[in-house]
Amino acid sequence: MPGLGEKLPIRMLHDRMLVHVDGEVGERRSSAGIVIPATAAMGRRLVWAEVVAVGQNVRTVEPGDRVLFDPEDRAEVEVRGIEYILLRERDVHAVASERIDDAGTGLYL
Repeated sequence: MPGLGEKLPIRMLHDRMLVHVDGEVGERRSSAGIVIPATAAMGRRLVWAEVVAVGQNVRTVEPGDRVLFDPEDRAEVEVRGIEYILLRERDVHAVASERIDDAGTGLYL
């Protein structure tokens, strides 16, 4: 199976992004490691994904970034046997940033 780092045989257009979600969308783990299925009832939950490709008009996101988006507003596509999600830049709620210095702070939104 091809890895996420391989060059994809497509070119994204305009403000579109192609992202890959680790694991099944909606499925999650508790802090104790218990798998909570996507069918468990709960409120609206946003999902993190890795950006694998961006269009030429995307200004704030780069391939390799992790983005937060609503899994209800998505279009799915399969490329080389791997499932990806197609988003517009405006559908992204946040971009994870790495720690700039070692000031003892973590990932904040």
